[in-house]
Amino acid sequence: MKWTNALSTLPSLEAALDEVIAQTTAALPAPPDLAILFISTAYTSEFTRVLPLLQEKLAVKHLIGCGGNGIIGQPLGQTPAEIEAKPAIALTLAHLPEVRIQTFHIEGRHLPDSDSPPQDWVDLLGIDPQDDPAFMLLADASTAKVRELLQGMDFAYPNAEKIGGLTSGSSLFGGSGLFLEDCLLHEGTIGVALSGNIVLDTIVAQGCRPIGPPFRVTEAERHIALQVELLGRSLGAALEAGAEILTPLEALEDLLEDLEETDRALAQQALSVGIASNEFKENLEPGDYLIRDLIGVDPKVGAIAIGDRIRAGQRIQFHLRDARASAEDIETLVMRYQSRIAGADNAPQGAVVFNCLGRGAGFYGTPNHDIQTICQYIPQIPITGFFCHGEIGPIGGSTYLHGYTASIGIFRCKEV
Repeated sequence: MKWTNALSTLPSLEAALDEVIAQTTAALPAPPDLAILFISTAYTSEFTRVLPLLQEKLAVKHLIGCGGNGIIGQPLGQTPAEIEAKPAIALTLAHLPEVRIQTFHIEGRHLPDSDSPPQDWVDLLGIDPQDDPAFMLLADASTAKVRELLQGMDFAYPNAEKIGGLTSGSSLFGGSGLFLEDCLLHEGTIGVALSGNIVLDTIVAQGCRPIGPPFRVTEAERHIALQVELLGRSLGAALEAGAEILTPLEALEDLLEDLEETDRALAQQALSVGIASNEFKENLEPGDYLIRDLIGVDPKVGAIAIGDRIRAGQRIQFHLRDARASAEDIETLVMRYQSRIAGADNAPQGAVVFNCLGRGAGFYGTPNHDIQTICQYIPQIPITGFFCHGEIGPIGGSTYLHGYTASIGIFRCKEV
C-alpha cells in the first residue's frame, strides 16, 4: 500500500490541477487505484471543467471528492496545511494492492424505510457485508436523510468503520459539488467502500471538556430530559449510597454556581450535553460521550431539550466548548491512538481529515492547529481533507453526524 498527497494554491484551476497531478504521480511508484480530490469552492464556477481536465492528464481506476470552503493537504516540501477561504486543490493518490474498491451514489428518496431489513440496505449500496468493508462518505450539505442513511448503514454493516463529511460552500453555481468517477453531482451522498487488505482507524475529536458531575437520566421523552439523579465520582459507589433526584435545570443551575466566572460566561453560549455512549463503562474518558447541543430549557418543569434522543438510564454530563478544550481533546485522542499503534508493523499509510467549519484559524486564533497536532503524533503520513458543514464518524460503535468536530480516518494494511 502506498499513499501520496499534494496541495496547490495556484489561482488557475488548470495550473493547480497540473501541479498536484505532477507531484502525486511522481511520488507514487505504481499506478494509482484510488484518487481523492478536495477542491476549494473558490473554483465553483469551474467545477464542470474539473473531471475533463483530470481525465486528460491522470489515469486512475476510481475517483471520489468534493468541494469545500477550506482544504487540507501538503504542499511540496512543506508540512501539511489548512487553506481556508482561498483557492486550493488537494489530490491524494493511493496504490492499493489486494484492496477491492467500490463506489456508490445514494439519493435520499431511495432510502429504505426505517423498519426495513438489513438486506434492503445491502441491496441499495451493492456492498457485501461479508467483505468487511470500510466506508468514506461525502454528502451535499443540503441533502436530507443523512442521519437515516448512517443508521441504516450501521444496521446493515455493524462492524464497518464509517468516516466522512458534508460539503461546504455556495450553491450559487449548482452546489458545492460531488465528484464520483466521471460524474459531477449536486445532491445525495457518494461513497467508497474499501475491503481486503486494509484497515480504517477512526478518531473523532468533538472539542469539548466536561464540567460538573455526571448524572443519570431517570425520566425522558424523546429528546427531552425530565429528571436526573446525581452520580458521584464512582458510579458504583453512587448507586450504593443512593443518588439525589432533581430536575436537569436544577442540576444545571447548581453546576453553574460552582463554576469560575470565565466558565460561567462561556456557558452562556457554548454549553453542550454529553451522552455516554457506553452504558456499562464505569470510568468515562474523552471520546466516550456523544456531544449534542443544549437546545432549550423549560423553567416550569425544569426540563432540558437535547439535540438528540435521550432515554431513561443513560448517563449525561454537561460540557463546554472553547479553543482550549478543543485543543486538549484532539491532542489527547491522537496521542492515545499513537500510543496504541506504536511499534506495530502495519503503520499508518494515509489519512483523511474532516474538519468542521467552526474550527480553524478563526476558532483557535492561529492557522493549522488541528493538522499540526495530528502530524505531531502521526508524522510523515500523506494527509488530506476539507472543512465540512457536518462531520461523520463513530462514537461508541454507532455512526453519527456531528458538528464542531474533527473526524479523522487513518488507513493501514491489516496485521500480518
